[in-house]
Parts: sequence; structure tokens; C-alpha cells
Amino acid sequence: MSKRVRALLPRRRPRRARWRAPLALAALLSLAGCDEDGAAPGGPPQATSRPEVGVVTLHPQSVAITAELPGRTAASLVAEVRPQVSGIVRARKFQEGGEVAAGDALYEIDPASYQAAYDSAVAALQKAEAAVPSAAAKAERYQELIKQKAVSKQDLDDAVASLAQAKASVAAAKADVDAARIDLDYTTIAAPIGGRIDKSTLTVGALVTASQETALTTIRTIDPINVDVTQSSTNLLNLRQAIADGRVRLAGTNVSVRLKLENGTIYPHAGKLEFAESNVSETTGTYRMRAEFPNPDRLLLPGMYVRAIVEEGVAENSFLVPQRAVTRNTKGEPTAMFVAADGKVEERVLSVGRSVGNSWLAEGGVADGDRIIVEGTQFVRVGQQADPVEVVIDETTGEVRERREGAAADASPTRLSALKPASAAASADAPATAKD
Repeated sequence: MSKRVRALLPRRRPRRARWRAPLALAALLSLAGCDEDGAAPGGPPQATSRPEVGVVTLHPQSVAITAELPGRTAASLVAEVRPQVSGIVRARKFQEGGEVAAGDALYEIDPASYQAAYDSAVAALQKAEAAVPSAAAKAERYQELIKQKAVSKQDLDDAVASLAQAKASVAAAKADVDAARIDLDYTTIAAPIGGRIDKSTLTVGALVTASQETALTTIRTIDPINVDVTQSSTNLLNLRQAIADGRVRLAGTNVSVRLKLENGTIYPHAGKLEFAESNVSETTGTYRMRAEFPNPDRLLLPGMYVRAIVEEGVAENSFLVPQRAVTRNTKGEPTAMFVAADGKVEERVLSVGRSVGNSWLAEGGVADGDRIIVEGTQFVRVGQQADPVEVVIDETTGEVRERREGAAADASPTRLSALKPASAAASADAPATAKD
């Protein structure tokens, strides 16, 4: 190859020069990483921060033991209105669906025939009463004549019997008058009880008969109103066992009851337990209880589905553990994580009973002053050091309502401040940005 052609070709670099630039770049990156992870040049080394966890300190308290039971509302009084005499309905004197008082006139039956019967009975009474003075005078005269032996003993006996018959006829006539008056009064059908009245099953002009099968209307007293609830016999046995062991004491003889309506709201008026049945159903294993509630606003209507919250007793010196802090292990046992006195995280197996709102009623595994972790469990493990931060649990929702932020809170994922929603973090950073 000629020298001129060799001059035009690119020269090859030595093999050692190829790796020199990449090695230099890697060295620079490693030095930069050391500066970021390690100590800053000329400054002290940074200390590694412990993760923060939200805790709630447990203390013994008196807990009201309640049972939430399904039930139905029922009218305290129910009366089906039926006619007691036959006739044609001449008038209806109530507003359908309205309120009536006991004794209010509801229907009017044509009273013409019953008025005539009453008048006839009154006339018969007057006739019977007119025969009494004559019979009495005759008997009195015969009493004097018998002394003179002017009349026979038989005549005197007949006169006395005639007087007695006349008086009996008066009594029978009075009874007929009373019966006729009752039938005449029954032509006006009155309300037997007070309450809310249903629609009328018959209209004006309809023929009704005495004690017919079809009711004219129905009246229900809904203030006060009853609530019938069912309770399982198993819960009854558990409650009585707890009372016998001293873990629960009765709140008193007057058991208070509250209502939760179908839409989840709490009925504003409290009721009281009236009675509980003395037998258990063989088919369902439950027994029935009845509570009575005031209903001045007529908010409750018969047949509504409700849940009654019955106060069964009070558990003294008990612990409530937030449900959000309790999980289950592989054996199905309830467990929770705690921050010990030395700041280390530990896990315990708990014994929990019934739920009270958004908490569990703990029966074992906790003590006074224990700090149970309710937030940030994903940042710690058993045996690790952690910084506990007291938080407040919302009793309604079971969520963390407020917390005490640390002075050195930052955006680290091990800080509770990092658990805030993005919108809250943005709003918190806005004032600082405006100042800058």
C-alpha cells in the first residue's frame, strides 16, 4: 500500500486508551455517591433517624356493654272498628290518615228504626208504671179488709201478686228502654282508642251488619310506640356468666334503649325496656324483648325495621383497643404491635371480646400505660427502635383525627407527616412558597 493511501486511512488508537475514559467516568460517579450518602465535605456525619409511629396509650375505663339487636316497630294499641248494629252508613265523620281521640264520632248509621224502637220501649215503660198504683192501692185495701174478714185470704194473695207483677213489668220495661237506647247510641260509631286512623273500607251508603267480619277502619296508637327485638339465648348466657364472674355489673333496673333507624341515624328519644319473654323459641333459639319509645313527632311508624341498642351492663376497669391496630396472625389469633418502655417495637397476642364502636373490648394481653401502634406499622418491625407519637382516634370513623407532629418532621417515608394526602401537603407548602 502506498504512503499516500495510508495517510488517508484513520489511525487506530491503542487498546489501553479505549478503557481510560469509561473508568474515569465511573470513578467520578462513585465519588459523587460517597459525598451524597456519607458526610458532607468539612461537616459532621448525619445521624440516621428512627421511624415515627402513631400510638394510643391505653388506660382502664368503665365501658357500657351494649347489644345491637334487630327489631320492628309496632303500635302500642290497635283497634279494628266494626259496627254493632245493622243499617245504612249515612255519614263518615273523620279524615282518613288523621289523628282521632277516644270517643270521637267516626260513622253515623241511619237511626230511624232504632229511634222508633226506643220510643216504643219508653211507651211500654210508661204503661207498666201506670199499672203499679192501682195494684198497690188494691193490695192495701185488701190488707184492711182481711182484718174485718170482709175478703178471703185468696183475694188478698191475688192482690199482692198483681202488685208484684206490675212492678216486675216496670223493671222489664226499663231494661227494654236501656237496650233500645244502647242500640240507638250504636248508630253513632265512636273511636274506642286514640291514635292515627287508617282509610275507610266502606263509603257512605253502604249496608253494614252487626259484628261483621270486615272492619270499617283501624286505629293505631303510635305515641308511645313499641319496638319488638330478638336476642339469642347464647348472648344471654354469656352476659349472665360475665355478671356472675364480676366482669360486668347491671346498670340498674330501668334498662335504657336507643334506636338506630334504617338510614343509620340515631333516634333522638331514648326508650326503656318493658319486658322479656320467659321462653326461648325452639326453632330460632331466640327470645323476644319489647321496648317502649316516645313518638311525639310521629317519626316512627308501625312495621319499620330498626336496630335497638340495649344497655346490658357496665364493664369496669376494661381496655378498649382500636380496631385499626389489631390484625390476625397465621393461626387466626388477634395481634397488635406495641412500643415498649425502651422504645423497641414488640408484638403481642391479644384476647378480645365484643366490639364497642370502632374498638375491641380487650379481655387480656394489655395493661395500663401500654402504647399500642395505630399508624405506621408498615415502617417498623419487631425489635426495632421507633419514635412514638401520640394520636387521637375519631370514635365515629375509627380514623386518626389529629396527631402531634415532631419538630424534625420531613418528607421521609418513615415520618408520619409523609402519610398526609397530597392535597394537604400542597396546601401546607403554599405559604412557604409565597414567602420565598
